[in-house]
Parts: sequence; structure tokens; C-alpha cells
Amino acid sequence: MFNRVALVGIGLIGSSLSHVMRREGLAQEIAISTRSPETLERARKLNLGNEYFLDAAEAARGADLVIVCTPVGACEHVAKTIAPVLAEGAIVSDVGSVKQTVLDQMKPNLPETVHLIPGHPIAGTEFSGPDSGFASLFEERWCILTPDENSDPEAVKKLQRFWEKCGSDVEIMTARHHDLVLAITSHLPHLIAYNIVGTANDLETETRSEVIKFSASGFRDFTRIAASDPTMWRDIFLHNKDAVLETLGRFSEDLSSLRRAIRKGDGEMLFDLFTRTRDIRRSIVEIGQDTEAPNFGRYSKDEQ
Repeated sequence: MFNRVALVGIGLIGSSLSHVMRREGLAQEIAISTRSPETLERARKLNLGNEYFLDAAEAARGADLVIVCTPVGACEHVAKTIAPVLAEGAIVSDVGSVKQTVLDQMKPNLPETVHLIPGHPIAGTEFSGPDSGFASLFEERWCILTPDENSDPEAVKKLQRFWEKCGSDVEIMTARHHDLVLAITSHLPHLIAYNIVGTANDLETETRSEVIKFSASGFRDFTRIAASDPTMWRDIFLHNKDAVLETLGRFSEDLSSLRRAIRKGDGEMLFDLFTRTRDIRRSIVEIGQDTEAPNFGRYSKDEQ
């Protein structure tokens, strides 16, 4: 689909894109850029690209698709760096979990001759770095594209086809709507996980060791979420703060209602809430976003 694809950043998403592009034959050349010499050398040893650069501009030079795979806080700097060398008609996209700030940071710094189409593959694990990627990461997962009103329809269609060939279902929406939706489905759950695990970490040493030793599935899953890349998530909360604070306010009100119900012994209220939330879980399984398999869909050690 593309002659030269530049991946600026080569963590979980970037390396997974490299694997799937190789598997599906989506690019003749893959140019990789990262600021860390150690990470770049690791990408080279893993054979993730054809060319490797510490300078993002050198990777983007002559590319007809540039995908910025850095934390969202770095998008403005990347846009300024690559702008002078971008080929006319090139598509520039990203993979960040916040979209309005990407538009605000990147669009003023890119030439009008290129097509900026922010994107967000809703796929990931708690692991990071070039070793963490795998070709099937995007299969049967959503990728959201957030072009603005001036985006070229043909460029949007081409990028949509690209993600579909990577295995994703593609949805198109406005950047602001994306940020509000992801605030409740992704950002707030991560914030809660970080907070719960942080609370456990603040316990006295003896109690903390018992929390770790006797971790049930609920706490264990929170620790998996809370093990996600700290730089990426710091930037997400700082760049989507309005939507996160709005959903956090609603969550705080609902939490206060739960606290009152427990204090008053209102079992009917608790049962009603738990019934409704169970229905949400069933709906997620029904549309294929998770599995009913035991242990939250994870394989046992003997099955891996």
C-alpha cells in the first residue's frame, strides 16, 4: 500500500505495526526512528525495519506514510522536526490515546501539502519496548480515526484500508468525542488501577506483603493495568484532563452513593447496581470484545 512507511517511536505499537506490515506486505520500506541509541540498536537486531535513525526527520524523508508512535506529549516536537522533509501528499498519523491535543499540537506545525489524520488503535498490553510487539495485536480490535472537517476523503479511506489490513475494525469520529469516550472506557479505569495499587503500596510492610501474596483476580488485574508505561499514561492524563476530570467527577458521585448504601445496609441498591454492571460485561462478551473463558480469558501456564 505504501512505498515507505516511517515509524517514529518503536515501542509496543510501533514494533507490532512493523511485524504486521511485514506479514501483510503493506510497505516496501520501513524506516524506524527513536531517540534512544539502545532502543534503536535493539530494533535493528530484531530486524523491525530497513533503515534506522536517531533523527525522526531522516526517517520521515520521502515517506508516504508517517506514523508517530510516541507518547502524546511528544507529538508537537515530532511535527516540528519532520515538517521540513515531508513529501507532498504524505499521510501523517499517530497512535495516541488522546486525539484533540494531537490535532492542536501537530496541525499548525505541518505543511498544508500533507494529510494529518490522527488515529488510535485500541489494542495493547502492559508491556513496552521493541521486544513487546507482535503481528496479531490489532486483530479484531478497533482503530479510531479522527480526521477534521478539512481532511481529504481519499487519504482517510487509504489509512482506513491500511488499518483494516492490519486486522482492525475502523471507526471514524471527531477528536473531542473520541476523548470523551476513551476517558470512561480507558483513562478512568487506568487512573483507578494506579490509585488502588498505589494505596496497597502505602500499607505497612507486613500487610503489603500479604496483599501481594494473596492477590485475588481483582487486585491482580489492577496490577496488570497499573504496570502500563508511566510516560505514556502521564501524558494521557495531562492532555485529556478536561474529559478525565468530567468522568472522574461523575465517578466520585457514584462512589459516594455506594458508600452511603453500604453504610445504611441498602442491599437492594447494591444488588440492582451489580445486576446492571453484570449486563454490561455480558454485552462486551457478546460483541466479541472479550471471552467467557475462565480467568478473564488468560491461558493457564500448562496451556501457553
